Amino acid sequence: MLNRRRFLSVAATAAVLGSVPGRPAFAASAASPAPTVWKGVAMGAVASMTLVHPDRAQAQAMIARCMAEVERLESIFSLYRADSALSRLNAAGRLDDPQTELVQLLSFGLSLAQASGGAFDPSVQPLLRLYFDHFSRPGASPQGPTAAAIAQARQRVGFADVEVGLGRIRLGRPGAAITLNGLAQGFITDRVADLLQANGFDNVLIDLGEGRALGHRPDGAPWRAGVADPAEPGRTLFELPLGSARGQYPALASSGGYGTRFGPNPALHHLLDPRTGRSANHHAAVSVAAPRATLADGLSTTLLVLSPEQRTPLLANYPTVRTWFVDAAGHVTGPDGAPAGGA
Repeated sequence: MLNRRRFLSVAATAAVLGSVPGRPAFAASAASPAPTVWKGVAMGAVASMTLVHPDRAQAQAMIARCMAEVERLESIFSLYRADSALSRLNAAGRLDDPQTELVQLLSFGLSLAQASGGAFDPSVQPLLRLYFDHFSRPGASPQGPTAAAIAQARQRVGFADVEVGLGRIRLGRPGAAITLNGLAQGFITDRVADLLQANGFDNVLIDLGEGRALGHRPDGAPWRAGVADPAEPGRTLFELPLGSARGQYPALASSGGYGTRFGPNPALHHLLDPRTGRSANHHAAVSVAAPRATLADGLSTTLLVLSPEQRTPLLANYPTVRTWFVDAAGHVTGPDGAPAGGA
């Protein structure tokens, strides 16, 4: 899957686990169960899970189950597997008897597209493909695709023409294609959290591209995530408590143009405004805390694309979320433009 914002999610994990990136450092008491920590690759990028459970063998077996579920879901959502359900949908323009998860996630994406006036659009893939193809050619113009090429690609983009049902998904425009990279990491993160909780694991920290936490650390303190400055990776802008208790945030997602840049110009990146076909540069980064990682994932992408004037109506639909906006100088504000920080 497209590595959209791995920098901030990894930075968040490093801040949770300790001051040295990639090395866990827990402040657990002697009586606390030692956490079982898994680190590896999921969805093409570095990932981690930390399970607080007295039975290490059981925790390791549960991690294996979680990774099998990640693999199953990636076989549905991946754009980089020719046999995935999503790839088959894009190749044929329709998919009969789609998996329930694909129907659920695409339906949510279309509802977010409607709520945002098209700032978020799962059918943006033809534009992304245009940019990737352009910059993969030797001697490509550093200014990006021409206005005519962008206009032509935009004719294949339009969420209103995507039909989703339990029996069939159909793309209504010739050459249309779907990407769920703005949602799939959050959705898979939620599925793993649900699987863990259903099997009695109530104190866990998950980073599969988006952060999700249940319960607390071994010492009873909340998990904490640091949101890094996209312009200065070693600098933490603010920290947030993650977990299930009052005053904590169950899920955290961050989006920014730093995730995948096209060419030497940092203003040309993968977070495209489907309405214009151009990269969105209203903010350097956006972080969203929400009850579910799927929602945090989708909203962080959408709010990165929306201008400050456009975000208020969208956020009115989601009163349980909290948002932070980072500008190029590393200043953090809330949705009202006032300075904001962590907790």
